[in-house]
Amino acid sequence: MKAYVFPGQGAQFVGMGKDLYDNNPLAKEMFEKANEILGFRITDLMFSGTDEDLRQTKVTQPAIFLHSVILAKSLGEEFQPDMTAGHSLGEFSALVAAGALSFEDGLVLVSKRAQAMQKACELTPSTMAAVLALPDEKVEEICASITDEVVVCANFNCPGQLVISGSVPGIEAACAKMLEAGAKRALKLNVGGAFHSPLMEPAREELAAAIEATTINTPICPVYQNVDARPATDPEVIKKNLIAQLTAPVRWTQTVQNMIADGADHFIELGPGAVLQGLIKKIDRSATTEGKQ
Repeated sequence: MKAYVFPGQGAQFVGMGKDLYDNNPLAKEMFEKANEILGFRITDLMFSGTDEDLRQTKVTQPAIFLHSVILAKSLGEEFQPDMTAGHSLGEFSALVAAGALSFEDGLVLVSKRAQAMQKACELTPSTMAAVLALPDEKVEEICASITDEVVVCANFNCPGQLVISGSVPGIEAACAKMLEAGAKRALKLNVGGAFHSPLMEPAREELAAAIEATTINTPICPVYQNVDARPATDPEVIKKNLIAQLTAPVRWTQTVQNMIADGADHFIELGPGAVLQGLIKKIDRSATTEGKQ
């Protein structure tokens, strides 16, 4: 069974999507429509901007979404997913690709999400850190032991690779404890804030209103959502999970395990980079993976 997966923030690169724009009339039309909706030429920044341009959250998130979704749409009849999933931001791409959200609505939500997250980042100095080679339970235990600051598990990426999220002092204290407990690395990431943590609550509230007002349809296949790693087809469930996503962890390890248990044996990553293919291989070496950019 074919599972299509969609990457999240961090996969961007200068030049992303340019081949699609140049060689596929439908893709060009969709990119131009996106420039119109966003009110600025995001294609200029994607194709020939700087790394710094692309690192701005308000650019990064729509850029990755556009690359991923337009790739899926440009496959035409070839795009026959048995299931889809996306990592964090990628969940919006997965929902549009599976027909649960329209392209226009998906782009508007992603743009609002990026701006709401940016505002939340500016309210409290916060960050994230990658923790390597510690069991999930140990990482969760250490996060829970820091009670005077916000520190939580944000991304369960694959066994032995977690990302924690929280206040700057909380993350620094947690990193020290992780290393003491035997982590190979506990390294602060160059991100603007504590994504997928309670510190994103102002962004969640802002985005919740927009999601509530958006039509969500029954997708053409199950979409495995980050919050519970389970397949969803009911629009109300999809909506509820999407609202919870900003302050809840991305359960990617469990998502891939559940997809495989449900019959997925061929994973195709659509969008910039190859991060998800690497994580899937670490979760289950027997899985077949490929990517399209």
